[in-house]
Amino acid sequence: MAVSLAIGRCVHSGGDKTVKNKAFRGMLAGMMILFAACGQTDNTSSVELHIFAAASMTETMDQVIEHYQAEVPSVTVIPTYDSSGTLLTQIQEGAECDLFLPAAEKQMDTLETEGALLTGSRLDLLENKVVLAVPDGNPKGIKSLDQLAALLQTGDVMLAVGSSDVPAGQYAQKIFAWYGINEAGIAANLTYGSNVKEVTTQLREAAADCGIIYATDAYSAALETVDSASAEMCGQVVYPAAVLASTEYPAEAQAFLDYLTGEAASETFASAGFTPLTS
Repeated sequence: MAVSLAIGRCVHSGGDKTVKNKAFRGMLAGMMILFAACGQTDNTSSVELHIFAAASMTETMDQVIEHYQAEVPSVTVIPTYDSSGTLLTQIQEGAECDLFLPAAEKQMDTLETEGALLTGSRLDLLENKVVLAVPDGNPKGIKSLDQLAALLQTGDVMLAVGSSDVPAGQYAQKIFAWYGINEAGIAANLTYGSNVKEVTTQLREAAADCGIIYATDAYSAALETVDSASAEMCGQVVYPAAVLASTEYPAEAQAFLDYLTGEAASETFASAGFTPLTS
């Protein structure tokens, strides 16, 4: 190496230059250490996966991500939680997203029609339940959806639901239709949330007499559930999942999706009230 040759010449250059040579050798030694440090390669790599998930998955998905990153530290999972409709819009507008987990099939169907999903990655991950929940103490004494329907007709109740562009609100609309209730006719007795977490907050603060939310949100917020909607009322509540075709990390995104279908993640989902559909 050129540096070694330079040091050799300095060593044999004469005693009258000893002090200067020592200084020079010290400088070159420092340079060699610097060159060695610069020449080292970092064999570790880090991948950031951006996960867009329905707001109703917040607490459970946070737990799953924590467990996954403990097992796969080279991958950083960055979640974004919101209503499925809002997340869909953000994806369509170009937001960075590797994996999508909405609370209904409608939003995933839209992306599949647009060719935005990685071929073969889509699956039905979880099932949830739509429930009627009440604030602490149930001050209105509401006990069933049948009773709620009657109270809505008389205008003697305040019901919190999701807005019409989010799955929680769409399931509520189906329940209204099941009971033959015109939503416009009961507007004065409805309060809306832009996602299911906002509806849950209204119930925790007793800003409404009852609310139509998911079983998992009632569980995470420690709210009392007084009734559940049947599949005939509002259909099956399925959470699909898929890797997006635009991802820069298809292998890592698919690996995380595979983890979501495994035993450990399924146990976490089940503990919060979800029904895993892939385990």
